[in-house]
This record gives sequence, C-alpha cells and structure tokens, in this order.
Amino acid sequence: MIWDFDYSSISSITKLLDENGLSMTKKFGQNFLISMSALDRIVSLCKPNADSRVWEVGPGIGALTTKLLQTGAHVTSFEIDHGFCRILREQAYVDVPNFTLIEGDALKNWKTVFDAEGAPDIICANLPYNVGSIFIASLIENRCLPKIMVFTLQSEVVERICAKQGSEQFSGFSILTGIDYQNREAFRIKSGCFYPAPNVDSSVVVMERRENALVPDDEARDFLELVRVLFAQRRKTVKNNLKALGRPSAELDEALAKSGISATERAEKLSVQQILELERNIYRRV
Repeated sequence: MIWDFDYSSISSITKLLDENGLSMTKKFGQNFLISMSALDRIVSLCKPNADSRVWEVGPGIGALTTKLLQTGAHVTSFEIDHGFCRILREQAYVDVPNFTLIEGDALKNWKTVFDAEGAPDIICANLPYNVGSIFIASLIENRCLPKIMVFTLQSEVVERICAKQGSEQFSGFSILTGIDYQNREAFRIKSGCFYPAPNVDSSVVVMERRENALVPDDEARDFLELVRVLFAQRRKTVKNNLKALGRPSAELDEALAKSGISATERAEKLSVQQILELERNIYRRV
C-alpha cells in the first residue's frame, strides 16, 4: 500500500533521511518539492487517469509519485540514488501494483524500457538542473514522443523551450522541443518551495504533442542534425556554420538560395519552415 508521509514537512524529510543514513547529493541535483499546491497543479497538468502509463524521472522519496499513483495511473519511476530506491521499494510503495521502479541512471536506461514497451502516455518529472535539457533532447532525438510531458526545470531552460523565432532565447533546443510539441510555461515555483532551496527559481513547462508535427517523421533525424550544425556557433553566419557539413561552397550557396536564406543570416532568425526547406535542398529531397 502507499505510505502516509508528510512531504511538506522538512523535519519529517530530514528524520527519514537520518534514519536511513542518507543525505542529499549535490551531484544528482537533488531538491525535494515540498509545496503540496505546486505538486497538485503539476499532476492536474498531466491529466493522468487509471489507463495512463506514466514515466517519472527522479522521484526522490516519492512526493510527486504518490500523487500520480493516487490517480490510478501506472507509474514507472527512474531513480539513480540507491538509498532513495530502498525507501521507495521497502517503505513507500510495498506491493503497490501500479508502481514500477527502475533503478539507475534514466539517461542510460530509459531506452531499454522504451524499446520494450514503447512511449508512455505521459512523462512527468522534477528534473535535476544539470541533466534536464539533456534528457528532454534525448527523448525527442530518439523519437520517444508521449502525448504530454510536464517538467519542472530551471526557469532559464523553460524560457529556451518556449522561445519564439528571433528572440534572444531562441536556440536549437527551442526548435528541437517545438517541432513535435506545443510548449507553454504553466507557472513558476520559488526556490523556497524546495528542500534544500536551490539558488534559482524553477518553472513548470507543459509540452503537448502536436496533432501534426512541423517536420515529417522520416525527415526528423536529418532536420535535427542540420539544426545542430546551424546553431553550433551562434555568432557565426548560417553559411559559416554549414561549412561543418564538408559540402562544396557552391553547393551550399545553391541550397541557401533555393531556400530563400541569405548566407549572412544568423540561425536564430530562421523559421522551422526555412530550415526544413534547407534540409531538403541540402539532402536533395526536392
């Protein structure tokens, strides 16, 4: 059964950690969200039900996990900290049928679960700041595309996810996260809502899968590779960055001209459609 634990109480958390000989590990970016209202809002944004398959990354001692399980959803949690795994397995969710624990680094083992079961319906996580963007990029690049993803991240990362063409925050990551998803910042969470409190504020981003992706699936890998090249060095022009492809200069000029892109343009000024046209011209799709 699911245990009854006060996740809003710092004293309860510290007592639990002390009893289990554990401490917060900075290298894993561990910060527990202790605001119950924020956790409730996050779960409501996920829209889980009894038929939902949910992945959660970094459950810690289970604050978000418990609320997800209470909806009846089947929750698969990826946890790297062996001590926290022991708490989840032996205290929090003993014999809970809709809970599965995957022990280890989610960046290394999510693909095994994906290959065996396919993409979940929902991914929900309070992601460590040091791996958040890497994890999201890995999902999309490997075409693991749930219907909805809700992440708590450093506000600066969320700004990049939601950035629009031409803005200072617009980047290759903005394009990567936007071709399959419509993204919005749902709300911000002050540092005092976490234990221990991080040095920066956090934001919750909602990523809802588009009905029609901006890039056809059979072109996605080439498109994303081109995006990486274009944004490799932001101060360089499009033409200079494209030289990394090793193509003849005349060939690149022709592809840019056909795509209606100036060789001296900067990548952050390009739309997804322009980059898609460029991808097709470079790879001779048209």
